[in-house]
Amino acid sequence: MQLRDFNQQVQPAIDETMQQIVAHPLVNPYTGLAAILRYHLGWEGPGNGQDAQGKRIRPLLVLLSAAACGGNWQPALPAAAAVELLHNFSLIHDDIEDHSPLRRGRETVWKRWGVPLAINAGDALYALAFEGIHQLNQTVSPQVTNQAYKIIIDTCIKLTGGQHLDISYENEREISLDWYWKMIEGKTAALLSACLLLGGAVGSASPVQMEALQRFGRSLGLSFQIQDDWLGIWGDSAHTGKSTDSDIVSGKKTLPVVYALQNPKRFAQRWLSGGITPSEAPQLAQWLIEEGAQTYTEQQASRYTGEALSALDQAKLDNPYGAALRELAHLLLKRNS
Repeated sequence: MQLRDFNQQVQPAIDETMQQIVAHPLVNPYTGLAAILRYHLGWEGPGNGQDAQGKRIRPLLVLLSAAACGGNWQPALPAAAAVELLHNFSLIHDDIEDHSPLRRGRETVWKRWGVPLAINAGDALYALAFEGIHQLNQTVSPQVTNQAYKIIIDTCIKLTGGQHLDISYENEREISLDWYWKMIEGKTAALLSACLLLGGAVGSASPVQMEALQRFGRSLGLSFQIQDDWLGIWGDSAHTGKSTDSDIVSGKKTLPVVYALQNPKRFAQRWLSGGITPSEAPQLAQWLIEEGAQTYTEQQASRYTGEALSALDQAKLDNPYGAALRELAHLLLKRNS
């Protein structure tokens, strides 16, 4: 099973399941809210379409792990839709908290409708994610549904805890690498790990496989966030849909920055003096390269992807779906090349 073939097979089903959940009878009367949700999810409004919808990596992980463990991805569709809705709740709130004007090349929800309505829309997606988990009752046993609820609840706590650290660190001029790892453990790794656990639960994975899938998702999530940090400074804004100066100007503690602050060189001296303007960001990005921060960041991304692949080996998913899961991990490793 090639990843591309699997992706083409499941994306219409993911989209249909998400649309069905978002068209909840309690949402429908509030047409303005429904329009905001459909805009953010890339279904309506200026610039709508596949690019605006994102790559749907998280639901892919759910469905691939379910199929790799149990041979069938269809029962996991409600869980796959749930994690994508949960992810998009976090994106709406992240954009507010980061003051980001663009998401996937379009105006962010807060920029288009204002902060209060954006917060409310994010809350709606959060609730609808739990509706997706509830719909697992139609495809799996009550025991598996309860297990999925526990996975999602724990993940939400970790996710918001990691985001709390991320926001709190913006008021600190520097933090240690240890605190950085703790932040992204919650902010990104927790949700990717949950995707693998949800798929494994639906696919009746053994306890040994579940433990390996959890480690696979965690390490892949760490690598994924590290590469987001890389893209936030050196990525192509036309490709990512986000400005490459915002992370430096806003004071975000991304891995290149945290690494460079361990050494009192030009970047650290300028950073610690505060008040960085957008016009200065390219020079600071160059100093990060010269001081080894870019190389270190790339090494850490490779390290954690290697750990992820090792964990996937230990899950012993020796079937075409397991091979597609490995292909996806390799694809994520190459996001900054």
